[in-house]
Parts: sequence; C-alpha cells; structure tokens
Amino acid sequence: MSHSRTVEIEGHIIDSGTMQRCFGAVMDLGGSFDVEQFDVGTHEEAESYCRMRVSADDEGTLQAILHELHQNGAVLEDPSDVALVAAPDDKVVPPDFYSTTNHPTEVRYDGEWIDVEQIEMDCALIVDPDGPDGEPRAYTKVLNAVEEGDLVATDESGIRVNPPERPRGSGGAFGFMQGGVSSERPSESTIREVAAELREVKAAGGNVMVVAGPAVIHSGAGDALADLVEAGYVDSLSAGNGFATHDLERSLYGTSLGMDVETLEHPRKGHKHHIWTISEIIRAGGIEAAVEEGIVTEGVMYQCVRNDVDTVLAGSIRDDGPLPDTVTDAVEAQDAIRDQAHDADIVLMLATLLHSVAVGNCLPSTTKTVCVDINPATVTQLLDRGSAQAVGMVTDIGTFVPTLAEFVLEGDEDAAVAEAGENA
Repeated sequence: MSHSRTVEIEGHIIDSGTMQRCFGAVMDLGGSFDVEQFDVGTHEEAESYCRMRVSADDEGTLQAILHELHQNGAVLEDPSDVALVAAPDDKVVPPDFYSTTNHPTEVRYDGEWIDVEQIEMDCALIVDPDGPDGEPRAYTKVLNAVEEGDLVATDESGIRVNPPERPRGSGGAFGFMQGGVSSERPSESTIREVAAELREVKAAGGNVMVVAGPAVIHSGAGDALADLVEAGYVDSLSAGNGFATHDLERSLYGTSLGMDVETLEHPRKGHKHHIWTISEIIRAGGIEAAVEEGIVTEGVMYQCVRNDVDTVLAGSIRDDGPLPDTVTDAVEAQDAIRDQAHDADIVLMLATLLHSVAVGNCLPSTTKTVCVDINPATVTQLLDRGSAQAVGMVTDIGTFVPTLAEFVLEGDEDAAVAEAGENA
C-alpha cells in the first residue's frame, strides 16, 4: 500500500537549488514524486511555485521524506495550525517536540502565519497566545530555559521554514552559499570586500561581533584588532580566558604566553607572565578596574573598556586563574553569547574553533559570517554550521587582521578627505 502527501514549495527555488535538493531527497530516501503543477518565474523578481505529490511504500519512509522537504522550505498543502503541547515541567519538553533550524521560520496559529523570533538551531519553539501586546507571539527557547506550561510546538505541522535564497544581484564576497574553502582565494580583494561590508554595516547603524582566539595575540594582530575597536568597528567581543590573559600580558609585560611577539624572544621567567598577569588583574578587582587604575594601558581589552564594548569571556576547564571577568558557569556563558549573537549583523570569527562553533550555533542562517583560520578543516567546520552568507579564508590571522584594519581605516581616511573637499 502506498502512502502519499502533497507539498508546496515557492520562491526563487530554481536558481537557489531548492528544487534539486527536494527532488534528490525524495529519491535518496526511497520515495517517488509526481509534479502536479510547476509555475516558473520568468524574470528576476518573479518567484516560482511547485506542487508535487510525494509517495512512499510505508508511513515511516514518507515521514522521513516530508521532514527533509520541510527543512528545504516545503509545506503541506492546506497546512493545519501548529500543534502545541504544554511543557510538563521546567526544562522538560513533549517527546515529539519540534527542534528548530537556524533558518527564518514561521508558525501557523489561529489561521495566520507568525514569524518566529530569535531563531536559532536546536531549540524548542514556543507560542504565547497572548504576547506582550496582546497578539500571539512565537519564539525559540533552549531546553534548559523551558518552563512548565510553555506551549511547545510538536511535529512539523503548521511550521514553515524559509531557507535563504540566492539574492537578486551580486553578492560580492558574501555571495549565496559560496562557502567554498580554499587557500587559493585572492586574499587581498576578499579582505577589501569584507572591509567594505564592515563599513556599510556600521554606516547603517548595524552591529559587528568579533569572536577571537589567543592566536590573534600570539601572531601580533592584537594591535590591529585594538585599532578596529578604538575606531568603533567592534560592538561585541566573544572570547575566552586565554585571549584576554595574553592580551593583558602584552600590556603588562610586552609578551604573549611568555614570548615577545615582535622579536620572538623568550625573556627570562617569561613563562610566568600569564599567571602573574592574572594575579595582577585579580588584585585590581577586574579588567575594568585595572584599566581605570592605569595598570593596563593598551591592547584589545583596554580598548573594549574605553569604548564600552560588550565583552563575554567564557571559561573552560583548562583555564588558569581564571580572570575575575571570566564567566565560569557554562549555561550563563551560553546565554550571554546568545544575546550577543542575536544582535549581530556580521560576525568575524578569528582563529578559534570552539568559540566560533558556539557562536555559530546561535546565529540565524541570514547573518553574514567571516571565518578565518590557518587550518582548512576549521574553516570548513565553521561554515558547515549553516550560514548562507559566509566568507571562509584559510590564511594567517596575523596577516588578515592587520590588512583588514588597514583597509577599513583607509576607507575612513578617504571618506574624511572627500567630506573635507565637499565642505571646501
């Protein structure tokens, strides 16, 4: 006995590869399809529409196929309202709860489609029938934040995923799904495009988030990142205890993990500099206090304090000290990083795999992302988190950050000269 359902897909589904993925998913999972209607958009702004009947030999196979189609934006013909079940206890969700993707999502409630707020992968989807303004509201919650009585979406009925589509025009460095990783990519031209994007985001009042690893300091790129912070091109910084410690060590002792980053020499007792640094910051009462007292006089953390940059230092089991500013509660750190990620319009992930993956888990697929590391596998793993607008560069972080800062600040100088000419 054959089991079948009819699904609909619409949008720029041809040039974005959506139809190819949907057809492939049906056949790869052992099903078949019959295209009942296919209307092709015939100009740049026109959308296409497809209605097809999907069949499988058993209900389990059909459900697996429908799940894959759902992830690519397909919805059942004549969809029902979202199925909601109250959470039986705090941090407990119904057995068949819907686990979100990082793509823009809508739920159908009381016959209307509602945008899901704070979209993030691997979360529960909550519907509040009486939101703050009295209107229904849909949003995501991580499992440990679910409260007893929350109305949790189950299954996939009444839920519509909208994967990002190919933009109607040139995407530049952030072209749709261009996340191929290659050390052969022309670095200078790509960095110029990233610099231009940073300037555009800031000019529009957008938010720039930086995720940085200790290699930024070890490679000598800390000064350039500090320049970007001072110039107002960083709104939030997510890093670990190690990054901050080595940056502060550079200010106090001129070394990073005991090495002079200019001469590459190791001063006597240099291996103790990082732990001495932690001790001095603890004695001062924290990074901000150390800056205010004149103990720390330069570097990324110094500029973050001076420019009121939102900073989250997330701890790990291997941290020395740690610094008093480091968030050692993992769940608290996740929540703080999540707040930063939800506000970000563009994210620079600089030579840190674990922190970057953590941030990537919180980002919608529409957030522009730049991933830079000397290891190709690291960049690939970061891009595989699902961003549709991503730049991946396999290069030395010590080259990337100073070059980026040069191009960004060079643009500021050019703009100032142009403005002066107009006012003359």
